[in-house]
Amino acid sequence: MFIDRARIYVEAGAGGDGASSFRREKFVEKGGPNGGNGGRGGSVILVADKNINTLIDFRYKRKFVAKRGNGGGNSNCTGAAAEDVIIRVPLGTLVKDDVTGVVLADLVADGEEFRAAKGGRGGKGNACYVTSTNRAPTFAEKGEPGTAGWIKLELKLLADVGLVGYPSVGKSSIISRVSAAKPEVAAYHFTTLTPVLGMVRIDAERSFVLADIPGLIEGAHKGIGLGHDFLRHVERTKVLLHVLDVSGMDGRDPIEDFDKINAELSLYSERLARRKQIVVANKMDLPEAQENFERVAAYVADKGFEIIKASAATGEGLDVLMQKAFQLLLAYVPEPEEETVISQEEIDPDSFEIVECADADYEVKGKNIERLVAMTNFDNDEALYRFQLIWRKLGIEEALKAKGVQEGQTIRIRDMVFEFKE
Repeated sequence: MFIDRARIYVEAGAGGDGASSFRREKFVEKGGPNGGNGGRGGSVILVADKNINTLIDFRYKRKFVAKRGNGGGNSNCTGAAAEDVIIRVPLGTLVKDDVTGVVLADLVADGEEFRAAKGGRGGKGNACYVTSTNRAPTFAEKGEPGTAGWIKLELKLLADVGLVGYPSVGKSSIISRVSAAKPEVAAYHFTTLTPVLGMVRIDAERSFVLADIPGLIEGAHKGIGLGHDFLRHVERTKVLLHVLDVSGMDGRDPIEDFDKINAELSLYSERLARRKQIVVANKMDLPEAQENFERVAAYVADKGFEIIKASAATGEGLDVLMQKAFQLLLAYVPEPEEETVISQEEIDPDSFEIVECADADYEVKGKNIERLVAMTNFDNDEALYRFQLIWRKLGIEEALKAKGVQEGQTIRIRDMVFEFKE
């Protein structure tokens, strides 16, 4: 089954907690603190794999959770890092933010990776906090939480050449003739409901990938007839083979079909409208096609396109067609890529904002202050004192006063609620 969309939950592991320990051995004076750091939490990583061609696996498993790192030990031993969770996806997979729809990654090369959820840093052991004024710290950091959230996966097929056209014009018959692909072929519209890929061999050393795109209809650019689902698979092709039923047996005019399909391509994407195109006059084995061909050929030529006679039923013209398509591939010059992957704007990690909150008077949001809260052991007086020093250094206390926060009001940071005191 061909599945080209999925929504999955990814959760990285937290870092291991740092250790608070001291070296206590006979005959060893002033051994001092020797608590080791925690290990890194496991990340969730997407890897593009050329041997996969569908997202069907995500129909059965949608949650991917990495383990947390091991805690630090005494004797300055660092905890073991957790293993990363590897998720293999097809080439051409777009990764999008579930809420905003922003493109986070576009995995097009075999082995290309994207870290969908980052494992947390291991907490520092008490040995890291020795200073000239505190020779025996008793506190250690907790492990940093890993990132987590839902993401969307969307597959855009990677094919060199795409067959486009109205339903039942013979696209599936053509791909079954020129490759080993075996799409369903029947005498009714929308027989093909999912894209089909086939390898076309020009000779012993040269080949290209041909995609049979399910039939398009008028309004496809608006999503009519699953148009969006089909059109996005055409976007990565370099050459289009526009198949027309020149016999007109279904009562449609091939010239009108030609104009409507090109209009849909243009309305969906200007880049797609500029793609090199060969028009395929299919079903030339039928008498009606012979009668219509001259009229259609003259119209297509006037629009600046090459037209080739073909018959999927007899195989006529298909070798020439594949050779012509391959020559266009060799001459293909990529357009400058539009920016698709949205890089996240650089934000000062020390920056923060103070907002109103439903279950507290105010909430403080910011990367470093939220991480500090998550990694502080508030049951330890020394750790609490360190938290207060950093709190003031970041300017949060002064900002709260400037905001008009009064003593006794509550302040939320992550899942902790504090009472404000001057």
